[in-house]
Parts: sequence; C-alpha cells; structure tokens
Amino acid sequence: GPLLDRIDMHIEVPPLPPGAWRPGACPDAVRSAAVRARVLQARQRQLARCGKANHLLRTPEVARYCALAEAEADLLETACQRLGLSARAYHRILKVARTIADLAQSGEIGTPHLQEAISYRRLDRE
Repeated sequence: GPLLDRIDMHIEVPPLPPGAWRPGACPDAVRSAAVRARVLQARQRQLARCGKANHLLRTPEVARYCALAEAEADLLETACQRLGLSARAYHRILKVARTIADLAQSGEIGTPHLQEAISYRRLDRE
C-alpha cells in the first residue's frame, strides 16, 4: 500500500514474440526520434505553464494546474473509491493525467487522459 502509493505508474511489458526485433518486422512502430520529439514538446508545455515538470507539482499546484471538469472529477472520485486509493495516489493520477494530456497537446485533462492514468494504477488493485 504505502510503497505502491509512491510509484506513479505500474506497467506490465510482455516479451516480444520471436522475430519482432528484426528490421522491418514492425513497420508501424513509432521511432525513438518521434517519441523524443513528443516528450520534449510536452515538457516545454509544462515549463511554459508552471515553470516545472508535472511530477514536481505540490498539492496546491496540482489543484491549480490539474483541475478537472465535473465529469472527470466524478470519474476519478469513483475510481479512487472502488480501487481503495489514497490521497497520494489521487494526486499522482492527476499529475500523470496532466502529462498524458500534454503529450496529446491538450490544454485540458479529458476523460481519455484520466482513464489512461487510472489504468496505470493496476498493481494497487492486486
């Protein structure tokens, strides 16, 4: 519980099937340079908005920069109740959702961003 609260994202990465690492095996794969460019753009959005990366936001800043519309606030509250998440997990979900929205170049945290962030708390449920 308390240890998992301090981990922002829990992601299980399955092994690649044999041959998947061969050149040309995954023609739709996103190249590292493209991912890097998106991350740098998202980081610039964060620095322009609040002068620091999202993971460094303190509680009052989370309330200001990670504000949710009513539907999203209800979704997060329901998820926290059903999953038995702490206040720390609640704030970490908000910061991850803000980062996901930044990667999507969205000014607001939308339902898809919040749902994805909640899904990264999978180990909290096990």
